[in-house]
Amino acid sequence: MSASLSRPRVGVWLIGARGSVATTVVTGCAAVTAGLHPPTGMVTETPAFADSGLPALTDLVFGGHDTLDCPLPKRAETLTAGGVLPPGVATAVAAELGAADQEIRPGGPTPGDTRSEAELITAFADDIRDFAQRHELERTVVVNVASTEPASAGPGTPLPASTLYALAALRAGCPYVNFTPSEGMHHPVAAREAERSGLPYAGRDGKTGQTLLRAVLGPMFAQRALNVRAWSGTNLLGGGDGAALADPAAAAAKNAGKERVLADTLGSVPEGEVHIDDVPALGDWKTAWDHIAFDGFLGTRMILQTIWQGCDSALAAPLVLDLARLTARAHEAGLTGPLSELGFYFKDPVGEGPSSLGEQYAGLLGLGARLRRAGGDGDPPTAGATGDHGARTEAAVRDADPREPAAGSGRES
Repeated sequence: MSASLSRPRVGVWLIGARGSVATTVVTGCAAVTAGLHPPTGMVTETPAFADSGLPALTDLVFGGHDTLDCPLPKRAETLTAGGVLPPGVATAVAAELGAADQEIRPGGPTPGDTRSEAELITAFADDIRDFAQRHELERTVVVNVASTEPASAGPGTPLPASTLYALAALRAGCPYVNFTPSEGMHHPVAAREAERSGLPYAGRDGKTGQTLLRAVLGPMFAQRALNVRAWSGTNLLGGGDGAALADPAAAAAKNAGKERVLADTLGSVPEGEVHIDDVPALGDWKTAWDHIAFDGFLGTRMILQTIWQGCDSALAAPLVLDLARLTARAHEAGLTGPLSELGFYFKDPVGEGPSSLGEQYAGLLGLGARLRRAGGDGDPPTAGATGDHGARTEAAVRDADPREPAAGSGRES
């Protein structure tokens, strides 16, 4: 995105930067700023956030990591052919896609990669710092939009890639958002470093479709004192997510968030489970079906069924832009630790907060008001640097051994 150098610019560093979600994020941001499309789905573009000091869409600069080498313009062509992007938009913003593609660096670990975990973290952090310095960015937010990983096997096993990236974000002094069910900052090693860093972070697992409905319907049944006996669901999806979630371990990580919403809003988990089926022919489109059996007055048995058909990339992209802007502003305002007010966007949010979408929205509006009242973080940092706070964060994370528990704490299982 082009912007006057007199205005502070904010980096958005995407993990999985050549995937469907990331491509839609970059394309969508360029299309909205060019006036080609309205910012549909972006809560931060509603009047409630008009004076919250969020960075402008025109001031966002994109880069990232990926293990794929398909250029963003080519990826956008594929998404256009699949009906994810409107005809003509990718061509109209080809320059912006090309600029973002030039800022994508090789991710890892890849097969045959002999670098240690510490070397990978250092390399990833160096990439982020170099990006910030070359573009003279005021700050950079790292957002994980990569494919879902299986949960790690436990203590003593290799750190998952998502956690390596999360640790690199901390090393570079950057706030972090995990839009995926992967462990990322939830891994005990990264969680300890996040606490030491004093940086704001949010996640995990973006709430875009089936679970969004569950966060609305669960409270409805509880508030109307209706007994839910069973709640089953099926997801049919293709694309990269479908292939990744064909792995039972990855699917289990995804479904944990869906079940958690029901447990929190209903007070217990009813019978039933969610099945995820990979249907490659669907591409980036998804169908989610829920079957809810519940009891009414005098035990009358009733059923509610819902069908959600949509495109995950188009649902996720505006949320990623919201989260990048809100997290950047929270960092500027001096907020630290888990941003629980961003639970509105997630299945498994960090920090303490409600699971009902209505209550989560109220919390998000509260954050907007808080940011409106807050100032910046004092004197602006040197261009391309993370500021004094970021420098202290880098030093703390660099000097700490991520495999060693913090003083006085035990290793979590």
